[in-house]
Amino acid sequence: MIALIQRVLRASVQVEAETVGAIGPGLLALVAVEPGDGPAQAQRMADRLLGYRVFSDDEGRMNRSLRQAGGGLLLVSQFTLAADTRSGMRPSFTTAAAPEEGEREFNRLVGICRGLHPEVETGRFGAHMVVKLVNDGPVTFQLRA
Repeated sequence: MIALIQRVLRASVQVEAETVGAIGPGLLALVAVEPGDGPAQAQRMADRLLGYRVFSDDEGRMNRSLRQAGGGLLLVSQFTLAADTRSGMRPSFTTAAAPEEGEREFNRLVGICRGLHPEVETGRFGAHMVVKLVNDGPVTFQLRA
């Protein structure tokens, strides 16, 4: 499981011009599921998303997690993060989970996060989404479970 996280002042996701998820300050996580990901990877990713220290402490150091700083978590499925781009001029998606597996494990991640954090929003799996964000920093990291 891969997540590209961005510390944001606000973020939202729309499907067919309808806002389906939105947060104020917090983290936007674009998430890809890889073949073989399961409960252990979903749990590890949830722990990393909520515990990764990307928010400033009183001294201005990135020393606080989403759990400590508070704020929202917007989870958006993005299978293209798992693409193999090492050769050619077109990405290969053989390194991404099949849609059924991807949806199952993405939903597992969402459920775990919702059980651990009070503000979790999502996009819509498999839909064409428009993601809007105001990156704070900018701060962007790639996490792997």
